[in-house]
Formats: sequence, C-alpha cells, structure tokens
Amino acid sequence: MNLNDLSTRHCQPRKGKEHALGAAEVTDLLQRMPGWQLHDDGKAIVKDFRFKDFHHTLGFINAVGFMANQEDHHPDLQAGYGHCQVLWSTHDVGGLSLNDFICAARVEALLAR
Repeated sequence: MNLNDLSTRHCQPRKGKEHALGAAEVTDLLQRMPGWQLHDDGKAIVKDFRFKDFHHTLGFINAVGFMANQEDHHPDLQAGYGHCQVLWSTHDVGGLSLNDFICAARVEALLAR
C-alpha cells in the first residue's frame, strides 16, 4: 500500500487492542510516510510542517481540522509562527492504528494539491 492508496481510504471505528498495529506493520507503513517519525515509544507518529508565515500555518490547521472532522479521527496539533506539529495516535487502541496512517497520508495529500 503506497501513500496515494492510504490517502484515498477512510477511517473506520477502531476500539480495543486488536486494532493496534504490530511493530512490523508500523515499520512498513512508516517507510511510506516521508518525514513522519515514531513518537511516545512508538504509540504515535509525528511530523513538523513548515510554512512561510502564520497565515499559511493557520490555513493548514484549518484544512487538517476539516479533514479530521470528516474522518472522525483527530490529531494533536502544536503550532507557532511558520510551523505546525501534527501527532496521530489512536487512544482507543492504546497506540497506532491504520487510521493514523490514513490521516497522515491525507495530510500529505492536502499539501500536494
């Protein structure tokens, strides 16, 4: 499954440890995600996005927020002048699920437009 394939998928309700990705799955998917890194002992993925000013940062935050609401899967965001850190994790599975990689791929697709 490549980045484009992931970005066209939609999140599904995932609750319980049985929906958590194993280490091999995480490693495989992470290799397809440019610039994304493991965070919080492998329970999350994170990437810091850079922009030329605060106005563009806010536009990015609004686009990510709209997409996250559509998918009913929400990231943790930290923003400042010219940057926004996006962190995905699935609290209901206690780590990473396929939803996190779908949404990270969708963020990448937002920027590719």
